[in-house]
Amino acid sequence: MNRLARWAHAEWGLLYVTVREPLLKRHWRAIPMSIGAVCLTTVAQVVQNQSWGYRFVQNIGAVRAEDPLWPALLRTPLSLFVPALDLPVWGALAQLLLVFGIAEICLGWSRTLVIAYAATLAGTLYARLGIRLGPDHPLGLPASDAHVVDTGPSAAVVGLAIFLGWRYGAYATAGAVALAIIIEVLLKENLAGKEHLAALAATVLLCGASARRHRPRGRGPGLYRPSGLGRGPGKRAGTGTGPPPNPP
Repeated sequence: MNRLARWAHAEWGLLYVTVREPLLKRHWRAIPMSIGAVCLTTVAQVVQNQSWGYRFVQNIGAVRAEDPLWPALLRTPLSLFVPALDLPVWGALAQLLLVFGIAEICLGWSRTLVIAYAATLAGTLYARLGIRLGPDHPLGLPASDAHVVDTGPSAAVVGLAIFLGWRYGAYATAGAVALAIIIEVLLKENLAGKEHLAALAATVLLCGASARRHRPRGRGPGLYRPSGLGRGPGKRAGTGTGPPPNPP
């Protein structure tokens, strides 16, 4: 048990001390953007399940590879909050509240949305590329996938989970998320799984760019690992709360 506790402290300790104090002091007010995202996703789910609302939600928030590029790009930000019709919505809501909430405290709401959008956009653009490459290419997709709606919040959740795991030293957690995505692709071979892989690849690039940006001069290449485990969280004006890690 002591060994497990030491591992958990090493894996999640920095995240814990970063998130704990803001939640204790401000409760739900510490994550207003995340609560707004959950509410927006709930409204989208209710409306798209109505006979009068399905087409409306599809027109403003559903993205398919067959759509013209620029209208699809305009709908992509809202697509983060349109859950899949064939999956239980409570799973998407729980993921949003947990992952977006932690990210909002650790990174700030604006950077959380930037990373979430970058991961979602990577999946959206990959679908177009994959269909153009065709099913015979290792990275290709069948033409029928052009009619499939892109992933909703899940690609954004993948991107944020990977970035938070890397930034706050939870490498085993980030690795487990990546492994789960790879297993999903191997078992299902569907569009959603491959879009998750694209989101993973985009987030790895973001991690690399952030590491390179904040690497001290004179040091060799390597991932940036924040310091401060065991210190109390400090305020960071305009970007949420948390210990010293630099912004991406």
